[in-house]
Amino acid sequence: MNSLLSLSAAKQAALIRNRELSSVELIETHLRHISAVNPSINAVVELLGERALDQARAADDVLAQGRSRGPLHGVPFSVKDSMEVEGTRCTAGTLGRASAPLSTADATLVARLRQAGGIPIAKTNLPDLLFAFESDNLLFGRTNNPYDLARTCGGSSGGEAALIAACGSPMGLGSDCAGSVRLPAAFCGIAGIKPTSGRLPRTGHFPPAGGWIEALWQIGPMARQVEDLVLMMGLLTGPDGVDPAVAGVRFSALDEREIGVLRIAFHTDNGCCAAGQEVAAVVRSAAGALAPDVTGVEEARPSCVSEAYDLEMKLLGADGGDSLRAYLAAIGSRRVHPLLTGWLDKLEPYRTSLAGFQRYWAEWDRYRSEIASFLSRHDAIVCPAYPQPALPHGASTQDANFRGFGYTMAYNLAGLPGVVVRCGESSSGLPVAVQILAKPWREDVALAIAARLEQALGGWKAPSKVTTQGAAAIG
Repeated sequence: MNSLLSLSAAKQAALIRNRELSSVELIETHLRHISAVNPSINAVVELLGERALDQARAADDVLAQGRSRGPLHGVPFSVKDSMEVEGTRCTAGTLGRASAPLSTADATLVARLRQAGGIPIAKTNLPDLLFAFESDNLLFGRTNNPYDLARTCGGSSGGEAALIAACGSPMGLGSDCAGSVRLPAAFCGIAGIKPTSGRLPRTGHFPPAGGWIEALWQIGPMARQVEDLVLMMGLLTGPDGVDPAVAGVRFSALDEREIGVLRIAFHTDNGCCAAGQEVAAVVRSAAGALAPDVTGVEEARPSCVSEAYDLEMKLLGADGGDSLRAYLAAIGSRRVHPLLTGWLDKLEPYRTSLAGFQRYWAEWDRYRSEIASFLSRHDAIVCPAYPQPALPHGASTQDANFRGFGYTMAYNLAGLPGVVVRCGESSSGLPVAVQILAKPWREDVALAIAARLEQALGGWKAPSKVTTQGAAAIG
């Protein structure tokens, strides 16, 4: 594999800025690589090749005039196919959107990356209407994990994670309501962040923001290296005047010297689904790696996280999934993927009355209060993103596996920022990640801890099992 492809977006941008590389050369290299690896992983649903090359030529012309469009000048990025990119079709992976009109404008966050000089290169695969922890749908089929094609890349931002891990893109945008950035990042060994609820505008996302689950989800950056998450957060933060839930809270990176004052809690068992031996060992290794650099590391967890899975399912399924079924019918998705059917089936037991929904909401308030109390004594939590490495295709809806997604659901419920970073691998060579949670609006803390763990334990590692159109490996 061309070593250029494994560099962070920040380092690729520096090469362009220093005239060591042209944007055209960088885009062409990525396009060639995508054409080689995508037949195996099926991560890209729309390649923006000629359009990206035109923008790269324009970027090179601007630089030749001594001007720069920003810190990402001439660098490619990818976008989950639930976000609008001008001139493309946003399908959200569902049949009712197969012939949706071409987007007339970028989603706010896509526009912000463009304004910083970034160039959209591809739209990536996801589950049917984003409802699955695997990326498979009736429009584009299944995306495979670059580390083992027999395993899932996760969902719902699975195409993003797979493409970035396989070096088809240095960075991109996903979205997360129950773990949909963090789980694919964990399964594919890259870095990803779900920011604080209300941190980034969701304008131009499909399905749109709003409704009673608004506080559960956010759009989040994904990349191979933590430094790119920090860079992207600085570019993406701030209200857009359209999404009413976004707060104008400033983001800045944490000074490395501030890590020493942090108090870290860690756990390997959320009281619902204990992590497997390999994942637990990696979490403990991460806690041990942090111990010399911080004020304290303690094995502890908020007791309420044992209830997280059931509570998120209560909030999503108070009507047994009827509103989701009605929404699918309204957009013309009268046939859906079996993974989405499996999600709907799991919501039925949580059907309740209006009085029951009021009780669910009260449980949610108590849950958030308990998390806040725990974080008054700790600055961050380190724990599994999932109890085991990437699952085999089709295994995510099995009851024993599905409840494991409570590790990420726990912090959607609390609205906390959460970062995932690879800290080890399984005996079979699959990535094993940890999840780092911080107080609301303290993405800087979670990212600083993730960067320290990346430095200590290795971070992203190139996959060696993805085959290109012949048989050559990319790693």
